[in-house]
Amino acid sequence: MTRRRLPIGMQTFREIREENCYYVDKTAFIGRLLDEGKHYFLSRPRRFGKSLFLDTCKELFEGSRPLFEGLAIADSWDWSVRHPVLRLSFGSGNFREADHLPATVMAQLDAVERETGVVSGYASASNRFAHMLEALHRQAGRPVAVLVDEYDKPILDALGAPEVARANRDFLRGLYATIKDCDAHVRFTFLAGVSKFSKVSLFSGLNNLKDITLDPRYSTICGYTDGDLDTVFAPELPGLDRDEIREWYNGYSWRGEEKVYNPFDILLLFDTREFDAYWFETGTPSFLIETLVERGVSALDLDGMVGSAGLLSTFDVDAIAPEALLFQTGYLTVTATESRGGRTRYRLGYPNREVFQSLNESLLAHLARDPHRERNGDRLYDLLAAGDVAALGDLFHAFFAGIPYEWYTNNDIARFEGYYASVFYAYFASVLGTGITVEDSVSRGRADMTVRFGGRVYLFEFKVVEQAGPGAALAQLKTKAYADKYRALGEPIHLIGVEFSSASRNVVAFDHESA
Repeated sequence: MTRRRLPIGMQTFREIREENCYYVDKTAFIGRLLDEGKHYFLSRPRRFGKSLFLDTCKELFEGSRPLFEGLAIADSWDWSVRHPVLRLSFGSGNFREADHLPATVMAQLDAVERETGVVSGYASASNRFAHMLEALHRQAGRPVAVLVDEYDKPILDALGAPEVARANRDFLRGLYATIKDCDAHVRFTFLAGVSKFSKVSLFSGLNNLKDITLDPRYSTICGYTDGDLDTVFAPELPGLDRDEIREWYNGYSWRGEEKVYNPFDILLLFDTREFDAYWFETGTPSFLIETLVERGVSALDLDGMVGSAGLLSTFDVDAIAPEALLFQTGYLTVTATESRGGRTRYRLGYPNREVFQSLNESLLAHLARDPHRERNGDRLYDLLAAGDVAALGDLFHAFFAGIPYEWYTNNDIARFEGYYASVFYAYFASVLGTGITVEDSVSRGRADMTVRFGGRVYLFEFKVVEQAGPGAALAQLKTKAYADKYRALGEPIHLIGVEFSSASRNVVAFDHESA
């Protein structure tokens, strides 16, 4: 196969097709959507291909037949029929500024009027939007396709200013309600964004939207599958380890049989030929990290969270569940589906190495405030590689010595064990990126953390000495025989009991022995 141009940063279907770029065909999904309904909503993390999908819909409804040659929908679409398209996008703008959102909507409606010749004298955005839908339908003789990209960004951007966020939410609620009121003039609606706001808060006026976020039939509507990499991108694979690509970037799941890759990561990998946290580094999860710390969510708790469909699909300015925030923003994904009491629960976990390693690095930066974090991380790696367990105790004592005094004055002893364990875990996760198991189940209980690295097994137990007493951590590892699970590997096994003190604010015991 001949190599093509990589569509890095391209969100325009026409440019990708006319410039002979790689393109993963998603048009069959559009056909299915039109066959099965009319008004749709999709939540996917940032840089996952939502804008490109909407632009593909736009070109299809406008009848741009040459762009679709060879694609799945080409032979089944009636190219003699064209529909007007009204597209709104909130991808840019300072939505933290009061009244910026209404001005943005009015400017976009101005542009539509100039392009179509439709003129409205209404002063409110909702009335003007409604008039435009009716006028475009009348002008073209066909109902309108309404496409809204990044529908939630005006709210998300303003979460740090709750009053502005609420005002933006209320404005959008009125605007989106117009779509239902004008249903007779609408052929198709597709709203896409990162978060799913509750119907009560944002979609009360548009309650006929069909949410396909967790619908297995649409699990691969955005993103690349393994099959896509092996076929569409086959010319780019030579020289890259296929298993390493999976470990780094595959793993996103919305209940479908196939997991998907973030397109942004894959395109940058093929361009640079180097593995890196490309997607993670394009966004600063400061709000996410602050929310997790404020709610007392331990780093050890993230891999294995459980939530209902309602919880994972609900987000609002005044009620942000950590599970929903992590899932909707792409830092956790669905790893299993369980039935509990007749209701479906979704187990969440890290999608891949990129997110696991990078998110824990960000958490560590917030928790420890260690100015020598990178140097200490390198030291941790070297000590684990050498199997120097004794030196690990000194290293971790240095980690905790730099914790700000304010942390202790703002938290009670009940949170100490979780906090210290979080710092430990985040250090290992950010440095190693793999081989770490939390709450490792064995026949007689659970080890707090297991690390497999460099041909060795490290079993950790964490205790606050004022609560458990001296020596309790190592004693638990021994009496419950946690090491038995790993003896068949034939690898050296190290039992490490770590004890913290709320009084001295540091590690007071780092007991270890070989099992």
